[in-house]
Amino acid sequence: MEYRHLGKSGLKISEIAYGNWITHGSQVEEEAAHACVRAALDEGISTFDTADVYAGGRAEEVLGRALAGVRRESLEIFTKVYWPLGDGPNNSGLSRKHITDSLHSSLRRLGTDYVDLYQAHRYDHETPLEETLRAFDDLVRAGKVLYVGVSEWRAEEIAAALRIADQMGLDRIVSNQPQYNMLWRVIEPEVIPLCEKEGLGQIVFSPIGQGVLTGKYAPGAPPPAGSRATDEAGGAGFISRWMDDQVLSAVAGLPALAAEAGLTPAQLAVAWVLQNPNVSAAIIGASRPEQVRENAAAAGVRLDASLMRKIDEVLADVIIRDPSRTASPASRP
Repeated sequence: MEYRHLGKSGLKISEIAYGNWITHGSQVEEEAAHACVRAALDEGISTFDTADVYAGGRAEEVLGRALAGVRRESLEIFTKVYWPLGDGPNNSGLSRKHITDSLHSSLRRLGTDYVDLYQAHRYDHETPLEETLRAFDDLVRAGKVLYVGVSEWRAEEIAAALRIADQMGLDRIVSNQPQYNMLWRVIEPEVIPLCEKEGLGQIVFSPIGQGVLTGKYAPGAPPPAGSRATDEAGGAGFISRWMDDQVLSAVAGLPALAAEAGLTPAQLAVAWVLQNPNVSAAIIGASRPEQVRENAAAAGVRLDASLMRKIDEVLADVIIRDPSRTASPASRP
């Protein structure tokens, strides 16, 4: 495993992070989840990402139990706040009340006194940024949060948060967590240039496109039994955007390129996002320990320029780059 700074902060994280979106507490039984976490630790992964909303809070609980007994100082635990988890008019968004209440609930579920990174899961158009940033800063000063980040924010939203933090003397956000992979490159035109300038790192999710970039889905054929595309409770809706014959036909050209580099298609996909110097970590998910071990092997891999060009040529007609595709709800859910 190799480790990178989270943006320009002093925090180092494993360049492969383990995430439990749509797995722990829903798609994967707890025993299997614990086995995946143990495999991650064995591979040198020290960074674990979750969110309060994943599986209605169960994902945090499972992760907390899986990490119980591991020396806390050797881990970086990340979670997020924004989406509703329960009822009530203040049970979503980034108000001071929701941020504070949600963090305390997350700490209880995770079984820890603090989180290393607390992330705004989306931008809240109903709450002044000053209120949100002050609430985060108060939690940092209380020692319950060490660093603050955002997830799926647009460049102009990140820029506004940085400007306000500087004006008010508050802790600056140090990271953004966007979707990023060979097919979905919407952060490249605006978000990455801003973050490079301002010292934020990207912690990217879906580096293998919900499994599409592994090559397991063939154009014109039904998805394999037991795959994510067949699991309505475990991600079928999220992967549906890629279940298009044009996309799948283009992706079918990747296994040969992976073999050329001595990698599996999944390893190629994870290694590809790590070639971007603004990426601090790629988040992998898994339902089996062997998936963790396979993806972790992408750490430290360097892809040559000719291979990167070939990937672009193979996928040219299906790459999405439009930065407007990053969007938060206009009002709180």
